[in-house]
Amino acid sequence: MLSRKQKYFFLKFFSLFSIVRGYNVLAIIIAQYITSVYILAPELPLKKVLFDINLLMLVLASATAIASGYIINSFYDSEKDLINRPRKTMLDRLVSQRTKLTTYFILNFISVICASYISFKAVIFFSLYIFGIWFYSHKLKKYPFVGNFVAATLAVTPFFAVFIYYQNFDLVIFVHATFLFIIISMRELVKDLENLKGDLTQNYRTIPVVYGNKASKTMLSILSVLTLIPSYLLIVKFDIGYMDYFFYGSILALMVFMNLLWMSNKKIHYVVLHNILKFIIVAGVFSIILIKPELIIHRIF
Repeated sequence: MLSRKQKYFFLKFFSLFSIVRGYNVLAIIIAQYITSVYILAPELPLKKVLFDINLLMLVLASATAIASGYIINSFYDSEKDLINRPRKTMLDRLVSQRTKLTTYFILNFISVICASYISFKAVIFFSLYIFGIWFYSHKLKKYPFVGNFVAATLAVTPFFAVFIYYQNFDLVIFVHATFLFIIISMRELVKDLENLKGDLTQNYRTIPVVYGNKASKTMLSILSVLTLIPSYLLIVKFDIGYMDYFFYGSILALMVFMNLLWMSNKKIHYVVLHNILKFIIVAGVFSIILIKPELIIHRIF
């Protein structure tokens, strides 16, 4: 039997894990490695990529910076989240604001230290990235369009760090990134619809608050149609192996998304839409393996 003190410790641990979105951070780590192995450095032996200490430091710098970003976002949004996510917020409040800030600075310090192992340019890159996350959380997220654009840009930035590391700037990579950017932009806008009540209360000038639900849904529909451009290019113009099935599936999922979107008028509806977009993002990460699935066996053995 665990003592009361031990139970409280584990509750605080899970609370902190919830605040830093540990599952999201883990997904990004996996995504960076899969992208490195199958898109950015497919000619290198698998072991050379997986045991590359510089890549490890880059991934750790990204992961700690992202985790710290979730903390500072939670710090500034604590009152809004109490309205939008009361149950999660009550769990998160087991960790004091002081502990959040202390952990935030420690994670940022670790991120810069990891970056310093790679190069001084990497230190500058991640320092600017950390500042960008803070400035977004503190100021920019309260403004329509700018907040959404910056949020989507910050979400794809860790992948560009890996692109720069491998010096791989093939056009196909930017087309993949465009598709991801559009889906993440859609997710940010759906989150604004989902959090409308708290945003109104706390005077956040998001797109749904300023322009209304109908305008937001129209923008989401336009973005859904825009995903067809990178999807078409990747399926028809580039050799992506069996990953084309992912894009066919994404088109179907987005058709379902658009049908549900215009029937949505409650928070639970927007949660479902949010989960559809999250599923597309996660499925896209693991579908990268389908580009050349035969390499899995060859590169291991």
